[in-house]
Amino acid sequence: MPLTMRFCGAAGTVTGSCYWLRTQKSSFLIDCGMFQGNKTLQALNYEPFPFDAARIDFVLQTHAHIDHSGLLPKLYKEGFRGPIRATSGTADLLSYMLPDSAFIQEMETEQLNRRNSRRGKPQVEPAYTREDAAECLELFRCVEYERWVDVAPGIRFRMWNAGHILGSASIELEVADAGRAAPLRLLFSGDIGPDHKLFHPDPEASSNFDYVICESTYGGRPRERRNAEQRREILAREVRDALQAGGNLLIPSFAVERTQELLADLTLLQESGAINHAPIFLDSPLAIRATEVFEQHAHELEELSKQPHLIDNPNIRFTETVEESKAINRIRGGAIILAASGMCDAGRIRHHLLQHLWRPDSTVLLVGYQAPGTMGRMLSEGKAQVTIQGNPIRVRARIREIDVYSGHADHGELVEWIDERKPIGCLLLTHGDPEASKALREAVIAKGMEADKVLLPQIDDCYDFEAGKLVPSVNRKPVTRRVEPDAIIRPDWHNDAAQLLLDIRAQIDAAADERAKKVVIRHLRRALEEM
Repeated sequence: MPLTMRFCGAAGTVTGSCYWLRTQKSSFLIDCGMFQGNKTLQALNYEPFPFDAARIDFVLQTHAHIDHSGLLPKLYKEGFRGPIRATSGTADLLSYMLPDSAFIQEMETEQLNRRNSRRGKPQVEPAYTREDAAECLELFRCVEYERWVDVAPGIRFRMWNAGHILGSASIELEVADAGRAAPLRLLFSGDIGPDHKLFHPDPEASSNFDYVICESTYGGRPRERRNAEQRREILAREVRDALQAGGNLLIPSFAVERTQELLADLTLLQESGAINHAPIFLDSPLAIRATEVFEQHAHELEELSKQPHLIDNPNIRFTETVEESKAINRIRGGAIILAASGMCDAGRIRHHLLQHLWRPDSTVLLVGYQAPGTMGRMLSEGKAQVTIQGNPIRVRARIREIDVYSGHADHGELVEWIDERKPIGCLLLTHGDPEASKALREAVIAKGMEADKVLLPQIDDCYDFEAGKLVPSVNRKPVTRRVEPDAIIRPDWHNDAAQLLLDIRAQIDAAADERAKKVVIRHLRRALEEM
């Protein structure tokens, strides 16, 4: 059996990164990530894997972000018992992130089951539990950068620093093939960080590959290069404007890396007098734990020794309990609140948005990528109304967005990274919205790669490395897509239904008087009866 690979996620979308590879003797995964975005995409987290988890021999983990790692406990729950190979930074971060993800699964399922009980619907189970996460963590085996590891007969790998977050790696893979004099050489980019990123060296890797599987998150999106002083000045300007408006500044922030960068810059800005000494609330137990991990790995990170202490800083107030989080609501203005998640789809940020979005003096500052279908994307696109916990909210807060803290290489940096990996036999672009992947494809073709050697796989596509092409089968059995590509990138019926309810309410509220409101309702009922 030749080497084959199935794109189980991060194909036509930026989430759910998971590649299933098989040889005659081995079956293994590169990443096992959770799907984020619209509810149609999130539903894949609860469906069976497209493979038998108990027959997976090992996992090679690029980094700790949940869209790359969040289904590892589910993999364990369904029978996987092999080793998970990762850097120590990744393993240490996931020792907090996976239990936190499990807690969210349990909490959201409990809330859903209460609603289902009232509606007469069946009960559901979480994708996995905290017990699954704890037992999954026992499978981690740490590896060092740039050291070859024999992981199965005829298969070895090594990790290169990807410059994305603490512990992030690109994975170089060699697979012996009896029909070839030399092994197949593959490179999985993972998520590639930008050049000159705070805490990390520029991304590294080898060159001369048969196949490169590369992310394309920011394909087609160049960024103006900013140095540290310019980055901080942009943040300072947003903070000053927000606090001068009289309300609070709410920053939805990813718990790992983005939060630590913001903490470091906010503290430096306060100490230099560039912004006032406003209280900074870090309202995320996971972000607090992740910050501790960063302190422990300070010797591995560039510039961290030059930054203020992230844990012992008196300007920062850590709120771990629910009661402490709710107490922040008593502060009507002048505070900076950082809370996860960065896409506003889970965690304590939802509670704070509920309290702040309707206030004209409040500011919400988006500092990272917002996937289609998420609350963050809706705010970024200027939605006038959103629904949180069943409550319709008119958005009156100032919605601001900056792109100077991105953990991803931009369009030009991706093109440069790919160019430095040449010669490349075949390039497969993944982990990007369709427009981004297409833009990156056009750019690398313009740089000299043959068009038929730059491919854009879709979810559940398979690649036959012997034939050198995408094929619609695995072992000659038809592949059924779990979700159609179009459903990944556009709002699904859940988004449409929520918007419809908001529109109906707005139409009723806009009616001049009680009689007019009843006319609107009568027309709506008649329309439903005619369906």
